[in-house]
Amino acid sequence: MIKYNKFTLENGLRVIVHEDNSTPIVAVSLVYDVGARDENPDKTGFAHLFEHLMFGGSENIELFDEPLQNAGGQNNAFTSNDLTNYYDTLPYQNIETALWLESDRMKSLAFTPKSLEVQRSVVIEEFKQRYLNQPYGDVWLLLRPLAYKIHPYQWATIGKEIKHIEDATMEDVKAFFYKHYGPKNAILSIAGNVEIKTVKALVEKWFGDIEGRQKYERNLPKEPKQTALRKLEVERDVPSDMIYLAFKMGNRLEKSYYVSDLISDVLSRGESSRLYRKLIKETHSFTDINAYISGSLDEGLFIVSGKPKKGVNLDEAYKLIRAELDIMQRELCDEKELTMVKNKIESTTVFGEMSVLNKAMGLGYFELLGDADMINKEEDKFHAITDKDLLEQSKIMFAESNCSVLYYKSKINNICWIEK
Repeated sequence: MIKYNKFTLENGLRVIVHEDNSTPIVAVSLVYDVGARDENPDKTGFAHLFEHLMFGGSENIELFDEPLQNAGGQNNAFTSNDLTNYYDTLPYQNIETALWLESDRMKSLAFTPKSLEVQRSVVIEEFKQRYLNQPYGDVWLLLRPLAYKIHPYQWATIGKEIKHIEDATMEDVKAFFYKHYGPKNAILSIAGNVEIKTVKALVEKWFGDIEGRQKYERNLPKEPKQTALRKLEVERDVPSDMIYLAFKMGNRLEKSYYVSDLISDVLSRGESSRLYRKLIKETHSFTDINAYISGSLDEGLFIVSGKPKKGVNLDEAYKLIRAELDIMQRELCDEKELTMVKNKIESTTVFGEMSVLNKAMGLGYFELLGDADMINKEEDKFHAITDKDLLEQSKIMFAESNCSVLYYKSKINNICWIEK
């Protein structure tokens, strides 16, 4: 059980505080309710661009990292299709340094042409290195628009194409910032060796005078139900073939989300899982096989990805995977098997909550979902799931009409060599 206190500033900033005097560290997490799904379809990649811009200088601070490092701290950030999270860890005596830094960049970035050009170049280079020039790097650039036709999950956080970042103007950047990075669109969570009274005073001191700005109201198009199998084949200069099956699944607040998460563990968590035992150890038809969920807040994806062994073509690989999914649709899961994956989830949760940073980030995340106290109810939701729940969800989710398949073929392996 993670205990915490909550309060809200007059400008709309929600604050969560977890006191833990067993550690000399304090973690500061600032979640902004903005991700790639909130972008203009013709101007994508902005949420990720801001992950970089927010470190490029704010109104009164030229360099973000240096003061934090001088205070013995570290920082980082991540962007997803759903949210952006900036976080800092440092000795509890120096918490004010983190609050000063985070409040200054919430108030206003420097918005200098130099910062925009530097970060634009960094993002463009990242797009090229990670998504265009890396083996299998463009998988999500292909799979997302195959699975989603209406919802903005159809593009990755990096964006649809480099040109959108190349064409970003200072006016575009400022408009995106003031729309999404204000107090009403943020959650500040603090965990560590702190006292609520002191934290309240410091947060009010550093964040209280920031203009609240208008709250962004999300109104995204709902993805229509998929009614037929979709398939895409591509060839790339990669070492071996890969296959990806993407199935639509429920949103983060539905019971089916937790059921789907457990199904992914039954199929693919560890060497005792079904796909590993059957397709790698027994039939030797794959060299690698995984099942996982996208973790999206809106309707997400259940992914099965595999690397067939040389000599197994992708049609055969698809049939082998489907055979295992068909079993999930026909047969109840063994009680021992289900208990084992539930216990693994519980142990992961317990170990994760030993970190003050994980607790700070978790509290902010669940508050974004609707209530920070959900962090204390996750285990119960998993434990309440039955073998019948897994069977019924498998029947719905693994319907062939709910599947988008990507055949990622190796040009190298598909060349016919003629011996003389």
